[in-house]
Amino acid sequence: MRNNIQLELRKFVAPEYLFGMDARKVAINYCMKLGARKIFIATDSGIKKTSWFNEIIHSISESNIPYIIFSKISPNPRDYEVMKGAEEYLNNQCNIILAIGGGSVMDCAKGIGTVATNRKSIDKFEGVDEITTPIPPLICIPTTAGTAADVSQFAIINNTTEKYKMALISKALVPDVALIDPFVLLSMDNYLTACTGMDALCHAFEAFVSNANATFTDLYALEAIKLIYENIESTIHNPDDIQVRGKMMLGSLYAGLAFSNASLGCVHSLAHSLGGYLDLPHGECNAILLPHVVNYNFDAAIDRYKQIASVVNIDTSSLSSMQVKNALVNYLIDLKNKIDISDTLKNKGIKSDTVHVLASKAINDPCNATNPKAPTQKDLEVIYSEAM
Repeated sequence: MRNNIQLELRKFVAPEYLFGMDARKVAINYCMKLGARKIFIATDSGIKKTSWFNEIIHSISESNIPYIIFSKISPNPRDYEVMKGAEEYLNNQCNIILAIGGGSVMDCAKGIGTVATNRKSIDKFEGVDEITTPIPPLICIPTTAGTAADVSQFAIINNTTEKYKMALISKALVPDVALIDPFVLLSMDNYLTACTGMDALCHAFEAFVSNANATFTDLYALEAIKLIYENIESTIHNPDDIQVRGKMMLGSLYAGLAFSNASLGCVHSLAHSLGGYLDLPHGECNAILLPHVVNYNFDAAIDRYKQIASVVNIDTSSLSSMQVKNALVNYLIDLKNKIDISDTLKNKGIKSDTVHVLASKAINDPCNATNPKAPTQKDLEVIYSEAM
């Protein structure tokens, strides 16, 4: 029997990336290579306190290239922080951005670059391919193993007026260089490790069942699931094990390459609305929602979910489809509980009368377009209700 391959047109976009110990130390080399005259360094107050951040700043200072540091970035970056950052970028006549931080910092840096070159409010770029002018050169040093904003064409910005997260999706947002260094993960606490690890797992799950999947995104998605499945608990119990940290960082990278090209689904559309409404950690929202979205989607992607189940060591050979679904959903619930993400939406303050508001925002999220099943607003309301 001949195994056919997928021959539909698919595009794969990725930045140059350098993976391994001490990748962070060559940031100045890439700044010079990209013609830096003045560097806009985006980070947050926690990263600024680390010794390795100061080492990076020292190497930049020795190069005699001027720089400014912008650290007024919150978890779930706000639209007004993007606008303030763009103002400082332009006022200081910077020409390159170095983002050092987790997904919030990197997303904010992408937003700052977008506003700086396109000269419009950040909300004008929500959606797919709304950025017409390229952003400045962007170098990313990710400090968490989860978001993969360092290799993706996504940026998520909190719309503080409407209280939801805007998804900006454009090839213009793909960084020029990602310097992916497992060493920086040693500064993460356990809860951040758990949340960002579950974010990466959601990326891989959603990319693999996406209706825009491709043979090459499947490779990355399945390998990401395997790496995260094998290491997420270990990285919490053994936070100083650099090998385990490295495997989680690699899993995050692979998941990022997969979802940046295959896109996402309802977990993320629901999480963007939920996280923007309550200002919750994105990975925590994903962890709470993922089992319920798998339950909703399963019938539309049975074979793909069965492959995922096999990767996480569920023996599917003697199970019916319904039993596989239940086993996979239970695995995800058990996993999040084992890593201390045990809250429900009710614990987070969501009430039944809030569900309609959340779903009315989530239904407009572009991530729904590549979900294996096209959701209605009522479907999203049901998923939120089940997650309570």
